[in-house]
Amino acid sequence: MVLERRWLVSFACLTAGTATAGLPRLSAQTFSGPVAEKIRRALVDSAAPSIAVAVAKNGRIIWEEGFGWANREAKIPATEHTVYSLASISKPITTTGLMVLVERGLIDLDRQINEYLGAVRIEARVGDAADATVRRAANHTAGLPLHYSYWHADELGARPSIDETIGRYGNLITAPGERWLYSNLGYAMLAEVIARVSRQSFAEFMRTQVFLPLGLTNTTVSLGPGPEPRQAIRYQANGSPWPFYLSDHPGGGSTTSSAHDLVRFGMFHLKNHLPDQQPILSDRSIDRMRDSSVVTGRTDHYARYALGWATSSTSLGHQMVSHSGTIGGASTYLDLLPAANVAVVVLGNGDNAVPAMIRREILIALGYERRDVNPAPPAASPFQPPADLIGTWRGTVHTYRGQRPLRLTIEATGLARAQLGGQSETVVQGAGFRNGFFRGRMAGDVGTPDAGRRSYDLRFDVKLRGNVLNGGLIATSPWPGRDRLGNALTHWVELRRD
Repeated sequence: MVLERRWLVSFACLTAGTATAGLPRLSAQTFSGPVAEKIRRALVDSAAPSIAVAVAKNGRIIWEEGFGWANREAKIPATEHTVYSLASISKPITTTGLMVLVERGLIDLDRQINEYLGAVRIEARVGDAADATVRRAANHTAGLPLHYSYWHADELGARPSIDETIGRYGNLITAPGERWLYSNLGYAMLAEVIARVSRQSFAEFMRTQVFLPLGLTNTTVSLGPGPEPRQAIRYQANGSPWPFYLSDHPGGGSTTSSAHDLVRFGMFHLKNHLPDQQPILSDRSIDRMRDSSVVTGRTDHYARYALGWATSSTSLGHQMVSHSGTIGGASTYLDLLPAANVAVVVLGNGDNAVPAMIRREILIALGYERRDVNPAPPAASPFQPPADLIGTWRGTVHTYRGQRPLRLTIEATGLARAQLGGQSETVVQGAGFRNGFFRGRMAGDVGTPDAGRRSYDLRFDVKLRGNVLNGGLIATSPWPGRDRLGNALTHWVELRRD
């Protein structure tokens, strides 16, 4: 295993006088011993390609190191300067750029996002589009649907424009503010808003107004097919490289960076005021990005969500500001502990759980997580539909290629069946009802070229509103699929009970 290690400062100097009551005093052995050894062992045991990590405390990087291979074929080792796909860690980076324009008075977080878009705008299937604000797009409460779509190198010529994507999928499937639903589509729109308001491309604005002022010289939006010399190749679980791909939501997942750059980005958000970083945001704006959080309904570190940041508490009660990311060939974590002035970065370039395990080991070594807390997911209960849900529901699925009739029958026993157009009736698998929403999956074909690029099933995400069920019917392909990344394309559906 090829390793590169750089210790930038002495642990003894950094931690003298800074230990927090109840937390271990850091020493060089905190990371170079047990944690590093666990990384090496995990890479061997899992055949994962590489991991890059960085930890900062009190305004200084105290550990950064690369393990394994950034590029197995070319025998290029991973270092703290290796450039990884960040996946959804792109979101707090995008909202940092957004807040630059907010501070300049060019964007109002509480104005409807449609005012900043072009001719093609959000359509309110339910609720009012005027309530779908920039803030709500950023905290996933605008009412926009689940969405992701990836295009590989041999498909890029057919990739739709942002206007086409909004026109096809920019439907409010719940009223703004009604619920939290993670939507990359909202971040596709935020990137477009940044581009239109700044009169630069999204990538160029982020480069000139965020990355360069913060000294993030190895950070960019959307590397080319490369590979670049410092690029971590994205590997599949079987060890093969993923074919090059791009998404239709660059604001939500297309940023690439190194562990060194990303921990410095974290230090900026900890208000460390590094001498080589320009103050692109005031401390007040940094606070606004994580203070205006909403409850998500989840129980993990996404329990609350603000402007691009998830906010939660560790198992030992320490406040955490964080984001993670997963796409084909990338698994990433960025954790900030503001009270302790600590930032933790873990980046991986494979389809495996090693980065999640290493993140946990670092937080345990720092004294912020308990080792004995690893709750098992709750067991699924049998589907027992309420009386208001039992019966036959008929209506229409709306797609950009036309409408399709749909019938859904839900029996008192919990059996659910559905028929789309003239296709065969099929059992709805995994049917369930929670918080007013009916969910389940069925076989079917919505008949659009976008969905037809991958094999897929259809998933209900519809809300019971008296005698109406409405919301999304999502064409969801296997994730990550075989040699191709999957898609989730949501279509508006509305059904009425007979």
